[in-house]
Amino acid sequence: MQALEENMILLDQHVATKEEAIRLAGQLLVDGGCAEPEYIESMQARNRDVSVYMGNFIAIPHGTDDGKRFIKKTGISIVQVPMGVDFSGDDEQDEKLVTVVFGIAGLNGEHLDILSKIAIFCSDINNVVKLADAQTKDEIISLLKNVD
Repeated sequence: MQALEENMILLDQHVATKEEAIRLAGQLLVDGGCAEPEYIESMQARNRDVSVYMGNFIAIPHGTDDGKRFIKKTGISIVQVPMGVDFSGDDEQDEKLVTVVFGIAGLNGEHLDILSKIAIFCSDINNVVKLADAQTKDEIISLLKNVD
């Protein structure tokens, strides 16, 4: 998988809303030189169109097709929310709790490959628990470095 850097990971975050969680993931991509600030709104728009909640306590926010123009290079960010944040829609009865948010910016369709690898890794709930419980950025990097 795309090399994950420590500056692209936030541990032990407490967020009140899915919008705030997406903003944090997007800001890491902007700060990491992967995208322009406008990409964050593109990520919010994607979630309004189609939920970025993937099940198993993960969400993978990424931009809309229109937002691709704001991507400078492929990158991935991770926001750990141990207490969870609800990603359900306004009209949904079931809470969709997320403890790990993966922000993605992908050039030339590379985000599809990253999405697939994250989905496969996180299809094992034990892997998600390890990510949510990780105490250090190195721990998260080592859990994900062999994802291919």
